Amino acid sequence: MQYIDPQLLVESRALTISRLANLAANAVYRAFETYQQKFCEITNRSQTRFEERDWRGMQSDAAERLDIYTQVVNDIVADIRQALADRVEQKLVWASMKAVYSGLIGNRDDWELAETFYNSVTRRIFATVGVDSDIEFVDTDFDTPPTQVQPVCIKYGRSESTAALLTKILTDYQFTVPYEDLQRDVILVTNAIRNRLKEVGALQSVNRIEMVQSVFYRGKAAYLVGRIFSGIHVLPLVLALFNTEEGVIIDAALLDENEVSILFSFARSYFHVQTKRPYDLVLFLRSIMPRKRIAELYISIGYNKHGKTTLYRDILHHLAYSSDKFEIAQGEKGMVMTVFTMPDYDLVFKIIKDRFAYPKRTTHDEVKSKYRLVFRHDRAGRLVDAQEFEHLEFERSRFTPELLEELQSVAARNVTISDNYVILKHCYVERRVIPLNIYISEADENAAQAAAIEYGHAIKDMAATNIFPGDLWLKNFGVTRHGRVVFYDYDELLFLTECRFRKMPPARHDDDELSAAPWFTVEDNDVFPEEFENFLGFQGTVRQAFLAQHADLLDITFWRTYQERHRAGEVVHFFPYKQERRLNPHYVS
Repeated sequence: MQYIDPQLLVESRALTISRLANLAANAVYRAFETYQQKFCEITNRSQTRFEERDWRGMQSDAAERLDIYTQVVNDIVADIRQALADRVEQKLVWASMKAVYSGLIGNRDDWELAETFYNSVTRRIFATVGVDSDIEFVDTDFDTPPTQVQPVCIKYGRSESTAALLTKILTDYQFTVPYEDLQRDVILVTNAIRNRLKEVGALQSVNRIEMVQSVFYRGKAAYLVGRIFSGIHVLPLVLALFNTEEGVIIDAALLDENEVSILFSFARSYFHVQTKRPYDLVLFLRSIMPRKRIAELYISIGYNKHGKTTLYRDILHHLAYSSDKFEIAQGEKGMVMTVFTMPDYDLVFKIIKDRFAYPKRTTHDEVKSKYRLVFRHDRAGRLVDAQEFEHLEFERSRFTPELLEELQSVAARNVTISDNYVILKHCYVERRVIPLNIYISEADENAAQAAAIEYGHAIKDMAATNIFPGDLWLKNFGVTRHGRVVFYDYDELLFLTECRFRKMPPARHDDDELSAAPWFTVEDNDVFPEEFENFLGFQGTVRQAFLAQHADLLDITFWRTYQERHRAGEVVHFFPYKQERRLNPHYVS
């Protein structure tokens, strides 16, 4: 798609800098409008997908929406290069463009997204090392939100009873499908609220409830998100809805910050939620999840590019107000990635090594493709979302000598180290978790057993999304602050349906079992589940706890059953909360 009239492209070479800047800035603005229009069109399909129980369509929409940004940026960059021609890298032109563009977006409700979009265009042209405030929005141009619109939430005042208040709220959300049993579910939610208020020592009354006007859709579920006010207490209120064959049910009421935080986890796919003003929606979400980064919340509602912008600003802020140094991250060194972090900062930076240790046979491009696969796939709360950065620049003094030596030794292709600066040409930034092997070695018996059981659930959840991690070593998994086990090493990852699950052929004679080499042919993607037990690294009661829950992982029947389900087109739902939170456990995904 072209954003500049072809005739104007012909005439652009004769334009003054000011007129050229105006032409180009307006073209970028039109491209941003196109992106937002397409993004919203797909997001708006979510209610229909939910009502029609079109789960494959929902999956397709999620993948399509992720691709829009790159497609639109590619088109506008091509137009800009053609329009600016030999002046495409003149910073005076771009500084003028930025000023014009800032004026164009000043009255938009999504001005912060528009700024990030402009940055994406400039960085594609210049491949800027570090940042350049003359030609990109390092910080926002607006000290305060530039527009004022209706609030993102609806306020519901005190009613004759909590049940009556909930009934009013639920009937205000319009679905074409009726509730299976609204009265039953209202009673269940009312009891859950009453119990939660008792737990926190609040009054046994609800003063008011505030609900986000839009519904949050993901997978097979719809979520109503709000907060409860009871005296001095403010509690989150998230209702999980499913559309069953008998009608809509409320499956869970999440009333705890940690539970809601897991729902919005960095290891889950993005929500589809309509919002004219993302800034206000994110602020509302932050009010019920105050420990969540602003960046994570933008990412969770699908604006991952602006989330990455905000994350970068967060990194710069931490560096400006701390004396932390980057250091090698804890855990066993990987064969493919070198990983570093800061002691008091919950992010890790991952850089692809120049050469991979034996027996790794993958390539740099293949590793990047695995990260792209994870970005576009249903992460099921088990695959860590990684933000990809290029040309990051940090002061050399912020790196420990050991880390500098490591980077020079194994990642010179992606790292440039000068007297004053370290430039990361390409890296991934992720939330830091505790490597599972370290966690289990240091945890008490009960925590170690719980982590081992969670490890099994993580493998099963990935299998349910057609993902096989490839490498099941504990060091490739991590434990979050909520105790959930997630996977973060993607170089061996592949689709479950690409695997060939086999039983070990019987030995021909005793010498076969003593041989270091297999006595049978093994092809790429051959997997022998009965061998998994040898790689677990669990001992004693921890091993017993794992096998008591997950012995089926050692049987090819488990894996082949999931392969058949995926080949049949089945979509599996993941409950992002504990089973005991379910109000209607009779519903089975």
